[in-house]
Amino acid sequence: MVLQKQFMQWAENIRVQADVQARLVLWDGQHLDLGRFTTPLVTVHVKGASALPYLLAPTMGKLGEAYVTGKIDLEGKITDIINLGFVLARNTVSESRKSLHNFTRFFSHTKQEDLRAIQFHYDVSNEFYKLWLDRNMVYSCAYFENGDEDLDTAQLKKIDHILTKIKVQPGDTLLDIGCGWGALVLRAADKFGARCVGITLSERQHALATERVREAGLQDSIEIRLQDYRDVQGQFDRITSVGMFEHVGRENLPAYFRRIHDLLKDDGLAMNHGITATHPDEADRNFGAGEFLDKYVFPHGELPHLSRAVHDMQSGGLEVIDVENLRRHYARTLDFWADNFERQTPAIKAAIDAEHYRVWRVYLAGCAYAFMQDQICIYQLLCQKSGKRADSIEWSRKYIYH
Repeated sequence: MVLQKQFMQWAENIRVQADVQARLVLWDGQHLDLGRFTTPLVTVHVKGASALPYLLAPTMGKLGEAYVTGKIDLEGKITDIINLGFVLARNTVSESRKSLHNFTRFFSHTKQEDLRAIQFHYDVSNEFYKLWLDRNMVYSCAYFENGDEDLDTAQLKKIDHILTKIKVQPGDTLLDIGCGWGALVLRAADKFGARCVGITLSERQHALATERVREAGLQDSIEIRLQDYRDVQGQFDRITSVGMFEHVGRENLPAYFRRIHDLLKDDGLAMNHGITATHPDEADRNFGAGEFLDKYVFPHGELPHLSRAVHDMQSGGLEVIDVENLRRHYARTLDFWADNFERQTPAIKAAIDAEHYRVWRVYLAGCAYAFMQDQICIYQLLCQKSGKRADSIEWSRKYIYH
């Protein structure tokens, strides 16, 4: 009874302070409006008293967990739902409480731990990912050269943008660290004439990528391996790492970039394309969203700040020669994914269990919001081995856009 009274006061405070177009429907049928409106944009169905602690201290992690575990149900557009979550978190988490959620997470990132983490996320099922990704199943930020491209076109442009930046030539050897379902190596071999090795820790990605290489008749040009990047031997003319270094761990970044250095030929080029933290202290400042992601989406994921990525890249023996911010591109990519996810709801619910459906629904839309609001960012870092002559660097970036 005391908890319910506190909840009523909380709802009144939100109504006064935030005036949001949302309605709470309690398990006993009582309605609580959180603003002055005719029709709510979002209706939150509170299934029982066990949901109240999650709502009284609504970090994004607690709100997400309440939804995923069925303590609340949500009606409305997913974009409005995500916006409501951040409004509630901002208006009810005091400055002292915020500091409790500005935590920095460090994990050991052994090979076995990284294997489990990758398979947790990427081995949901290939069929699941096919339902909402582009036709080539590229699970990373697309590149919208003009801003009006569809997702299929933008993903191919992203791959071509990367391969052009690193100047892939016919006969070049290319290592793709975290190759996913093989889209980049397939493009590199077919269009650019490269000889490719793609590595992944996901068994399902490995199986489908291998099948796609065989179907394309490119077995002589592409090898897909189920392998940790720390176990790769040899040297390559070109190296790409797209959406992978987020899994490495901040403390391991110098060793990660040193490994890329050792695998890169002396005249080679490498590209690291990855998500970064917005704040230099690298704490989770997104009102507990990091807690949700670590528990339900990306176990042991760690985002370094751009400054740390550049520092550790150069500490690892690599010179940064080009930096490009793609934050706007990832916000748009995630909008496409979230829209596809909503549109494919019946098929997705048939393919995965209810908890996974709820996790991914809020994860995709929440990430779109975070990129749009500069809560997280993404950069392409082009590099070569340190100590090279100045004439190894292009006069301008014109070659990228030819």
